[in-house]
Amino acid sequence: MSHIHIGSPQDARTLQDDLASTRRLALDCEAAGFHRYSDRLCLLQLTTEGATYVIDPLGFDPSDLLRGPLEDPGVEVVMHGADFDLRLLRRDLGIELQGLFDTQIAAQLLGVESIGLAALLGSRLDVSLSKKYQRADWAERPLNDAMLEYAADDTRYLIQLADLLAQDLEAAGRQHWAQEECQALQLAAGSIPTEPAEPEDPVVRVKGARKLSTHQVAALRVALEWRDEIARKLDRAAFRVIGNGPLIEAVATRPLTVRELTEIKGFPARLANEEGAGLLERFDRIAASPEEELLPYPKGSGRGAGRPPPEVEALADRLKSVRNRKSDELGLPRGTLLSNAVVLEIARIAPGNLTDLSAIDGMRRWKADTVGEEFLAVIRGGA
Repeated sequence: MSHIHIGSPQDARTLQDDLASTRRLALDCEAAGFHRYSDRLCLLQLTTEGATYVIDPLGFDPSDLLRGPLEDPGVEVVMHGADFDLRLLRRDLGIELQGLFDTQIAAQLLGVESIGLAALLGSRLDVSLSKKYQRADWAERPLNDAMLEYAADDTRYLIQLADLLAQDLEAAGRQHWAQEECQALQLAAGSIPTEPAEPEDPVVRVKGARKLSTHQVAALRVALEWRDEIARKLDRAAFRVIGNGPLIEAVATRPLTVRELTEIKGFPARLANEEGAGLLERFDRIAASPEEELLPYPKGSGRGAGRPPPEVEALADRLKSVRNRKSDELGLPRGTLLSNAVVLEIARIAPGNLTDLSAIDGMRRWKADTVGEEFLAVIRGGA
């Protein structure tokens, strides 16, 4: 096994020539979000019919090299679980990929139980993938040869896998299902803002925060801001600086000294000694603030928020019964046919015809063809 490592524009001439004639390629991306503060794009693996390439976007900007083939709808781009990678390509390289064939989507639509890449390669091609670098820091440089070879394996067999899955889709009459789902994934990646319009209150992501008092919620908020600033400075994922648990404990026990911080289970002593004074100062400011000046836990963020009326829930339950039966008949996971969220939205809107049903976000033509008439009968009270 071998690959071609491309770390500069000078290294890319072979790939440039290869891409000029290829009409089909496999692609994967590696990001640094598990280790680093930013989940920036750190590596691209690309396989054509002739070779496998590992491209370093931290060494040079490959966007001009890749934009032509990746944005050409006539070039099939095989990926596995492409959702996050499509967003990375758009955000970091300004590339809006076309021509997607996602092997994970294909496996889902065939009712395959284990849809991970390693499982599919094992069952379909008898290929065993190593897990040695599953949690590797892809932002570190230089990457050793074993890491690069590991990354290359993510695309080396994808085209063969796609061929087998495409044959099964055709035999099952589900090729157009996969086309619709892949096109929808492309459109979704292109419509998501690269930056959120309004930052989410960070406390809503912390388990147990909803039970805190207003002063404690405000203290947790500044603790999360403190952690975020340190994570940004160190270029380290926030949870690797300190977990949510010790921060919740600090908020609840209200330590007054750095020594007391170090006694909290899970609070790194070095972090407490080097940065703890700043956290305690923030706690002091919150403690001295009148409650009416502090922001409580956001309303409408807890369990049951926005719960639909009983009649909508009842209709959704009847629609789910249809969805569940159809899923079993087709050998599909229920969420693959229609997620509970989409079923609930259908119940909210209660469309009166197939056109209105098909217009609901999350519906596809193949899904409307599969459950549409029965759904409409339920909505009209015929079931």
